Formats: sequence, C-alpha cells, structure tokens
Amino acid sequence: MLKVNGSDGSVKVCSLKPSLRELNVTVKIINVGVTRAFHSRRDGRDHVVAEALVGDETGSIILTLWDEQIRRFKAGDTIKITNGYTTLYRGSLRLNVGKTGKIERVKDEIERVNTQNNLSERLYIQIPWHLSESSPYRRRRRR
Repeated sequence: MLKVNGSDGSVKVCSLKPSLRELNVTVKIINVGVTRAFHSRRDGRDHVVAEALVGDETGSIILTLWDEQIRRFKAGDTIKITNGYTTLYRGSLRLNVGKTGKIERVKDEIERVNTQNNLSERLYIQIPWHLSESSPYRRRRRR
C-alpha cells in the first residue's frame, strides 16, 4: 500500500517499489552526481545523463536526470515529480520522470531527508520471465 502524502495524491519515498507508474512525489535534491554523455541508438542524438540523490523524511532514492533537467535543478531544491515511474537498473531501484512526466521546482520545504533509508542501495533480484514459474502470456485452452 502506498503512503499518500496529502490531498494532491503524492506518495512518500518509503512506499516506492519496482514497476510503479503514474507517481506524484515531492522530494528534496541532496546532490547531483557526475554527468555522462552518450550517443543514443534509439533516436540517433547525443544525450547527457546524471543521477541525483533525492528524498523526503521517510527515505531517499536515486533520480535519473536527462539533458536540460541537469542544468535546471541543483542540490537543495525541492521538486515535485508528476506522472513519474520506478524502474530497476542493475538491480537498483530508480525514480524516473520520462517523456510523459513533469518535474518542477516547488516552494514547499523539506527540512530533513532520511538518507539512512536509501531504497536504491537495496539489491532487487530480477528473474527473467522465461525462468519464472508463471509466464507473462496467457495460453488459450483449445477446445
């Protein structure tokens, strides 16, 4: 069950788990890591990506920032992510904004961030669907 923060439907960081969609989260940026440049084979363009440690009073998680998002935000900013989602990257939980999501600076202040409960430090074991007992595809019964 997701812990809801308030009337805006935002959730607390401690409630995040893999494969959640349409998340509204308000967090404070603790730090922004080093940027990495790479060439995308998907769209054929060069991109820059950085990881930021963000959190609230219940926990912290790594947020993936892309291109102009890296320049727009800095450590100490409180941001609201609308329509975000979580993924696993190398077994580590990550928070993402994505193309349909929105990220903006807000005036609300988060005084204390719980960095002791870092959800991205936990290792999640990913079992490929073909090795699991249940298949993601339903078989039709033949009559």
